[in-house]
Amino acid sequence: MARDYDSQLLESVAVRRRRMRDALLFGAQRARRTADERLGKVFAGIAIAAVLCAGCVGWSFVQNMLEKQKAEQQKQQRQEQQYQQPVKTAQPEKSGDSAKNPQ
Repeated sequence: MARDYDSQLLESVAVRRRRMRDALLFGAQRARRTADERLGKVFAGIAIAAVLCAGCVGWSFVQNMLEKQKAEQQKQQRQEQQYQQPVKTAQPEKSGDSAKNPQ
């Protein structure tokens, strides 16, 4: 019972202090939000916006890196194909040579 009374007393003192502060800050418009609540919401909004911006920048960076890797792979594949094609066409045909020069 004593603990309940103490907690009720502390809570009522906190409520009274908050009401006094609201009356001092806002006068007749006590229904308005306290300055602490508004500042907290402003900072939370700024933090959320910063996180979203950082996420967008990170996503853009990842997409750019993936595009670069893909372009590099395509470039390497084209180079490999260019090196492989002359090797295939550079070999002489044996059947055509024997038909021209019968021995």
